[in-house]
Formats: sequence, C-alpha cells, structure tokens
Amino acid sequence: MNTQTTPQQQVIELLDQTIEHVGFSGYLLNEDFTTFEEVRDLLEDNGAFNVEVIYYNDAMSYLMENDSSLKRSLELAADFGYELKNLNSELLASLLASENARTEFYELENEINNILN
Repeated sequence: MNTQTTPQQQVIELLDQTIEHVGFSGYLLNEDFTTFEEVRDLLEDNGAFNVEVIYYNDAMSYLMENDSSLKRSLELAADFGYELKNLNSELLASLLASENARTEFYELENEINNILN
C-alpha cells in the first residue's frame, strides 16, 4: 500500500487546514491540477469562494469577529451594487466570508506553488 500523499492532496490539505468555511476537497479531490492558476480556476469556476452564512447568530458572530464596525462588509456590499434596504447580517457576513476566503487563498500562492513544483 502506498501511503505517500500526492502534491494535489497536499494542496487540498493545506487549503482545508488554513481557510475556514469552504471544504476544498469537494472542489479539487478528483481534479487534475499542476499550477496555482489551475487550482484558482477550478475553485473560481465552481463557486468555491461563494461562502454562505445562513443563520442570524452565525452571521452576527462572524461580523463581530471579523468586521465589528461593518466598514469592510458594507464596502463589499456597495461594490456589488446592493442597496441599503436589501442588506442584512447574513448577506454582509456572506460577502465578507467570501472575500476573506479568496484573500486567504491568494496569500497561499507561494506555498501552493512550492508544493506543486
């Protein structure tokens, strides 16, 4: 039995251990990728960074921990063209969690490239 992990498995483990709320194995497990760009494209094309925070308490907790002033989440909502009357804590938390997951992913670019090369 071969117990070595492939570079692809190592990338999935790194992402799953580093970035909350996504579960990258569901997006990458049976995919063939050899570069950071291929990983990014697979994740973007399949909506991996579209994090949905669906319960009020979870949304409020996420916002309190990550954007207590709501400045960043309101900026994101404005960037996406949302009107104030259409905003709620779940939407703001989802936008922020999605942006945070994407940012955390890009911060791992060098490490992912090192694993794949």
